[in-house]
Amino acid sequence: QVHLVESGGGLVQAGGSLRLSCAASGSTSSINAIRWLRQAPGKQRELVAVMFNSGFTNYGNSVKGRFTISRNIAENTVNLQMNSLKPEDTAVYYCSTNSRGVNYWGRGTQVTVSS
Repeated sequence: QVHLVESGGGLVQAGGSLRLSCAASGSTSSINAIRWLRQAPGKQRELVAVMFNSGFTNYGNSVKGRFTISRNIAENTVNLQMNSLKPEDTAVYYCSTNSRGVNYWGRGTQVTVSS
């Protein structure tokens, strides 16, 4: 099993920055990638960014150039640096991974961007 815990959400004004962190524990050796997704009220969950074990990263179109995903291998964390935040970035942000065919999710962290 894999346990994921997000942290770092909060309230920020438009144009500001936040840094989210996803701490992974448990059977982390079987993880191939960790994803950040978000879900705003009334909207579908969308991919924000993904970090593969190889170091390859990918981003959702709406955050490219503003968000950066990174990892700290020693601490088993994957971070999401969010800059130039917009009100439309307001959502609950989740980290997720798959281990041996099972999807795991954190409980999420709220990000609210005021205009």
